[in-house]
Amino acid sequence: MDIVALPRIGTFEAWRDAARDLATHGVPSHAVTWQMENAAPSLFGDAPQRTKTGVPRQITVPKGFPALAKMLCASRAQGAFDLAYRLLIRVADTPKLLGNRADPDMDRAEKLAKSIRRDMHKMKAFVRFREVTQPGANRRQFVSWFEPDHRIEELMGGFFARRFGDMDWVIVTPEVTSRFEGGKITHEAIRSDRMELSDETEELWKTYYANIFNPARLKIKAMQSEMPKKYWKNLPEAALIPGLIAQAEAKVAQMQAAQPSLPPIRAARVQDRLAKTAKSPQEQGNEPCRDQ
Repeated sequence: MDIVALPRIGTFEAWRDAARDLATHGVPSHAVTWQMENAAPSLFGDAPQRTKTGVPRQITVPKGFPALAKMLCASRAQGAFDLAYRLLIRVADTPKLLGNRADPDMDRAEKLAKSIRRDMHKMKAFVRFREVTQPGANRRQFVSWFEPDHRIEELMGGFFARRFGDMDWVIVTPEVTSRFEGGKITHEAIRSDRMELSDETEELWKTYYANIFNPARLKIKAMQSEMPKKYWKNLPEAALIPGLIAQAEAKVAQMQAAQPSLPPIRAARVQDRLAKTAKSPQEQGNEPCRDQ
């Protein structure tokens, strides 16, 4: 039994190198146990790695497979590493398997990848930076706390480096600290507790959020689908949501009872101009010339 322990930083690269070596030597998927470093020992934790046998063979995979494998290696789902290795062996022999959603392995792989992409989307949406610039600093400095469902910190590093390349920042998660300083990004496996972050701009942001909240368009299930409650504890505006929901019905009734406001004087001229613009060229050509 081959036991492969993967590091928390560089997980995909370590999996890729080990998987390539195992596959070229013909080691079947059922003979490999994948686990994260420092994880609880597996059932075969005391078993020695077996010696690879057979003549090495070249492994070639479709160009879309590395991206899928990278997603699977970020997943916390049980058996994700095994699934990635099993697919590696299979697509090397059957390249068209990659597009076969009817295959159980591919169907599960695509579902796991979809979960990873959703987690990445949520990280883009819910990371909140707080400024911590020190006196005399050459660049503005920010810090954020985020709790992802999967191991997506390295996958997201490039996005935040491009999006916030004009400042230095740190994103802390329960397992990884990502730093962007002087145009260079680094990731370090550090276990951290939830950070309490606040600044003077939060009250301004909460005031803005409360004023743009439209009770007439409130759909609680849709809102919770896009902003799950598990993220609320890290979002300053989330403290306002229960109150805004509770007041929504009364606010809508108040809006309905209010008298309609009169249109501005120039509204009629604008409507007339829009109507003329909407006419076809032929209709406009049939109009009498106003200069005659």
